Formats: sequence, structure tokens, C-alpha cells
Amino acid sequence: MTPQPSGGGPAATPLLEVTDLVVRFGPVRAVDGVSLRLAGGPFGLGLVGESGSGKSTIGRAVLRLVSVASGQIRFEGKDVAGLRGPALKEYRRAAQIVFQDPDNSLDPRMRVGASVAEPLIAHRIVARRQAATRARELLAEVGLDPEFAGRHPHQLSGGQRQRVAIARALSVQPRLLVLDEPTSALDVKAQARILTLIARLRADRNLAYLLITHNLGIVSELCEQTAVLYFGRVVESGPTDELLAVPAHPYTQALRSAVPEIDAAARPARVILPGEPPDATSPPPGCVFHPRCPLAVDRCRAEVPLPRAVGKGRLVACHRAEEVLASSARGSLDAGRDGQPQGTG
Repeated sequence: MTPQPSGGGPAATPLLEVTDLVVRFGPVRAVDGVSLRLAGGPFGLGLVGESGSGKSTIGRAVLRLVSVASGQIRFEGKDVAGLRGPALKEYRRAAQIVFQDPDNSLDPRMRVGASVAEPLIAHRIVARRQAATRARELLAEVGLDPEFAGRHPHQLSGGQRQRVAIARALSVQPRLLVLDEPTSALDVKAQARILTLIARLRADRNLAYLLITHNLGIVSELCEQTAVLYFGRVVESGPTDELLAVPAHPYTQALRSAVPEIDAAARPARVILPGEPPDATSPPPGCVFHPRCPLAVDRCRAEVPLPRAVGKGRLVACHRAEEVLASSARGSLDAGRDGQPQGTG
């Protein structure tokens, strides 16, 4: 549901294209008909939403780490599900993931240098005798002392381990990174350093990435496009600056209102959503957001809203998105006539 990035042109083939993706875990549709397009680097697409919205599952599906029930994932025009043998190995090299917890990708028994060198050898990036030297160079590239190559992961801080994980992912010269909450387990200073590192590497290496996060401040700094997910579906997508400045979906409005602002005058009215996301095994009819939406009406409870354009490069799945856009521009949600909430899905 994410539009073609403005710099790609209508005829350009995206680096990554996800179409009507569905991922099931038993009776649960963790991802329910998601479509995304990601241009070649340097370019960032942010996936934002609450825990359980399907963000990480999408990232893992792109990397073929979870099974796909239906839909299609294409990388440089090729169907990822159909890759086998050397073609699959090449894709494994071209697309890498950085996990929220670096311990998921670092073997505690291996020294840091050996861990970074391992994919270099496996993908024959350099000769085995050169791997240790290249690993030290990669550690320096991500801002670590090359002498860290002789340490074990437990001897490093959380931020240092995350840098090692990034160095390991970059070792095979990928064109796509899936960054799955890469800073959420770190303290504020370490977060800032990792985000600065990502911005620098993006330019230096011409990287494209899916940035999975619940932090809108991060996507505002690192992503040209953003897709907002709720209950496994994209409810809104478009250019990041426009989407955050004037949301077109009440869920995006609520997320945006929770972002702290230094300037109190620029702070939007806080929107508190009632309740919790619905039972994943029994989604509500109509718009899945309607049980929590402060503006829901009967149409929202009965009819699933389809994605539609609400401006250049903007798509939203909401029955009355134009009214939400207008209220966003005014900086607050309007109450409906006679005290009744205006409807949106």
C-alpha cells in the first residue's frame, strides 16, 4: 500500500516490492494484505505501529525467515519465494537484517572478529587469510576500535554489540537492510550514536532499508517514506514529512500526538486511545480500528475501508480521511454534530 517513492519515477523498478502479503500463525493473520514499495538506496522506508502490529513479521518475511501464506515479495523484479541454489545465496547476501537484540546474531562463544569474518568467508567476499584484516576494517567503519576483534560479545556494551551486529550485516555488501528496532534495547546515548551511524552508512554505502520502529522521531530523521500498521494492515502511508505533519488516519493522529515536542505551541492535542488492540484470533468486522477509534460510526463497523489516495503519494484506509486531514491541519479532532463523533474507519 506504500506508493512509489517520488524519486523512482513511474517506470522505475523498485528494489523491493511486497504485494498483498499475508502471514499466518495458526488462526492469526499476523500480516493481512500488506503492500509496500522500497526504492534503491540511499532510501529509507519506516514501518511504525504498536507492538503486535506485524512490523517485525513483515521484515522477517522479506528475508524468508517466516513462511508466507499468500502474496508476493519481489527483489529487483525477481520473486523471492522462487529463488533456489546460487540465486537464493545471492539474495541472502543482498538482503541482511539487524535485530533489536544483537545477541540474536552474535555467538557468545565466538570472538567478535571471528563473528564478523564468518559471513566474509561463507560468501567468499575475501580469501580466508584476508578475512581477519577485513573484519577489523569493518569494526573501524562502524566506529569501534579494531582491537575489539579479540573480545567476546559479553565484554562489550549493548551499543558496542549492536555496532558489531551492523558490521557483520554490512560485511557481505548488502543492498537492503532490515533494521528491526535497532536502538530500542539501548540507552539514550547509545541510541543517538547508532542512529548517526545508520545515517552515515546509508550515504557511504548507498543503502536502502526497512526501518521497523514504534518511534516516530526516528523515522522522521531517517526515512523518506513511512507506512503505519495496525493489526497487520497498513492504515496509512506516504512521504514521512507530510504524514507526520498532517495525518490522514485517526490511528496515525494518535501516534503523532504522543511524540514529545520541545515547543509547547507546536504540540498537537493528545489523543488517548481507549482499550487494547482486538483479539488476534477474532478480528472485528469492518474497520479493525473501529473499537478504539474516537470517531467511528456505523459504516466503520460494517465496511472494511480500502486504501485510497488523499493527495500526491498519500494512501489511507479510512472512510472519511478527508475530515481527519482537515482536523489534523487544525491541530485537533473535531466533535461531531450534536455531540456525536464524526465517523472514520
